[in-house]
Amino acid sequence: MKKIKFLFLALGLAAAAATLHSCNNNDYYDYGYLRPTALVTVRPQADGSFFMQLDDFSVLYPENMSKSPFGDKEVRALVNYTVNASDRDTRTAYANVNVNWIDSIRTKRPVPYLSESENNAVYGDDPIEIVRDWVTVAEDGYLTLRIRTRWDSKCCPHVINLVSGVNPENPYEFELRHNANGDIYGNMGDALIAFNLNDLPRDNGDKITIRLTWRSFMGYKSTDFSLRLRPEEGTAGDGDGDNTGDTGNAGGEIDPASIAFNRYVE
Repeated sequence: MKKIKFLFLALGLAAAAATLHSCNNNDYYDYGYLRPTALVTVRPQADGSFFMQLDDFSVLYPENMSKSPFGDKEVRALVNYTVNASDRDTRTAYANVNVNWIDSIRTKRPVPYLSESENNAVYGDDPIEIVRDWVTVAEDGYLTLRIRTRWDSKCCPHVINLVSGVNPENPYEFELRHNANGDIYGNMGDALIAFNLNDLPRDNGDKITIRLTWRSFMGYKSTDFSLRLRPEEGTAGDGDGDNTGDTGNAGGEIDPASIAFNRYVE
């Protein structure tokens, strides 16, 4: 009887060890898919299909998805993808990929300047930080920002706007405005926001310089971004075809928990 009990105990321990080992392998395997592979623009087409603009020139074609999960909306998104084996060693401006997951970023257009008092009332004047990171980038006519501010446990929506017309002499000067809706306490947390700037004037061509100002927790700050607006004619990938997408927006190491407040951004 003791031998039988010992045998069952040994089998139970072996099964538990195998299960634990299997879970560890799955956890390790899945963890690689938690991190985004790239930041892209999801560009739906008239026939219902879509492609993903990786940077100013490079394009990703999803082979395992026939339609965009965001319908006919053009949005910025984080994506985890796998390059198909046939394209793995190519050095072209496009690639066929399998999309493992894709998650949209709140994508907006600039709002007009009202007046200083009206801006405060309508757009808010709460402090916000811009995090220097690979997802803080100006490309494909979009300005994408990783922002940081305080979030209370109630997690009410924080409204982020890019105000245009702040300088009548410079149409490329903007102010980032933050309305926390009273949610000004709690711990610091991050989120992403993107702005479509492709409607800006092209008096000097597609390459422009954006001046951005914002109220941080340490006072007012400003910085410049170099941005190439999307060509008004031609298809995605037109331009310098030798650019293969090896830019800062691909292969980034961003912890998903660090942008956990994305769903609370408007």
